[in-house]
Amino acid sequence: MEKVRLGIIGFGNMGSGHARSILKGESPELEITAVADINPDKIAWAKTMLPETVTYFDDAIKLMDSGLVDALIIATPHYFHPPLSIEGFKRGLHVMCEKPAGVYAKQVREMNAEAEKANVTFGMMFNQRTNCVYRKMKEIIDSGEMGAIRRVNWIITNWYRPQAYYDSGAWRATWSGEGGGVLLNQCPHQLDLMQWICGMPVKVDAHVHLGKWHDIEVEDDVTAYMEYANGATGLFITSTGDAPGSNRFEITLDKGKLVVEGDKLYKWELDVPEPEFTKTCTYAFGEPKITYSEVETDGLNEQHKGVRNAFAANILRGEPLVASGVEGINGVILSNAMHLSSFLGKPVELPIDDELYYEELMKRVATSRRKVDVVDKVSDTSNSYKGV
Repeated sequence: MEKVRLGIIGFGNMGSGHARSILKGESPELEITAVADINPDKIAWAKTMLPETVTYFDDAIKLMDSGLVDALIIATPHYFHPPLSIEGFKRGLHVMCEKPAGVYAKQVREMNAEAEKANVTFGMMFNQRTNCVYRKMKEIIDSGEMGAIRRVNWIITNWYRPQAYYDSGAWRATWSGEGGGVLLNQCPHQLDLMQWICGMPVKVDAHVHLGKWHDIEVEDDVTAYMEYANGATGLFITSTGDAPGSNRFEITLDKGKLVVEGDKLYKWELDVPEPEFTKTCTYAFGEPKITYSEVETDGLNEQHKGVRNAFAANILRGEPLVASGVEGINGVILSNAMHLSSFLGKPVELPIDDELYYEELMKRVATSRRKVDVVDKVSDTSNSYKGV
């Protein structure tokens, strides 16, 4: 096999975005051979963009059974990510799943179990893991050179969305269609990066505000407090209502601080680790000496292209993925924990009760006011990625 024959399931914002990039030659080892979407208008639109050699389907299963594809990109609304991935695994197809891995952890565990039984490549579209500043931050922390993590703060509020965004699709910002708001749609990358770099917390206490800034039924403003097993604490703040917003990821460690902001990684390094300094300093207002620097990185930030190309390389030559699909559950667990804490009005410990979360979610799905008479609109998302 010289090229991977690719089927795109869901030709909305993300599916069409991947198609555009592949047509530009950004993923030369992927060839689009089929597209599936239940919306005939999107199929008609895809035909104006893609080569005549592409075959179209109004049903994802028909595409999978066509024999025309080796691999899939799942770019549908969130609830369909696990079931469609599972159907792909059962047919021996390689799967790249868009974020999030699913809406609730119970569903994602079933997907991961099927993936582990199938001898196929399974990747998650965690494109921010390709970003040099986050890769370098993880490298420094994993090396242990700055000691243990003491505090984690991420304010990620530059996800501003006007009401028109939420009105662009009947499924958007509904419990029944999307399963959540900013935590499920905009922030899966940050939740993934936070757990990838810092590990999973053991307790979450979240205040999740529903429709605070928009006419929607799901969350558009979140403040979550976290505790980690080693005693470290964390704060995660996000919103789609702040204009202008901010994006600052700050990790304090025994020997200083790392900050990602504005495409840069900065380091404040103590000459003596704080635990040692506080025990040996004899001055009431003493402070350790600090060295400040901008951290040099390799400068590479390939985003979606990098994830797609690693996916193809894994299928063709066994090269490493950017993110294994089974890792997608961690970010889902974090978002579920934040939702559940707010639903119950109290802190929750991780791992949370998957069944309890599912029951609470289904209560909200049952009363969800799914939009009517809405024409789904596709937008160019290239300027919407707020990685740093």
